[in-house]
Amino acid sequence: MRRDRDIARLPKPLLDAYEWQDRGRCRTLSVAAFFDFEEVRGRERATRSETAKAVCRGCPVRVQCLEHALAVEDFGVWGGTTASERELLRSRRQVADAS
Repeated sequence: MRRDRDIARLPKPLLDAYEWQDRGRCRTLSVAAFFDFEEVRGRERATRSETAKAVCRGCPVRVQCLEHALAVEDFGVWGGTTASERELLRSRRQVADAS
């Protein structure tokens, strides 16, 4: 059930829908800077997340990135948010939409 709901939220594959990524501050950095690895925990994980979020601050496409991430990204730092922060935002949106 959850899997079907997750797939349903994916956008249609349109190249134009992702052109905003070419203007991101992160475009020249390694993707490894924005994704946690299973063995990274505690202070090191928090430091890595904060370092990635710092890149997002002042990014000209942060809003587009966050909206994309809320729609389809379950891992890594996107739009200045971690996966758990986005899950909380999604939950809040669902509650607001239900009222």
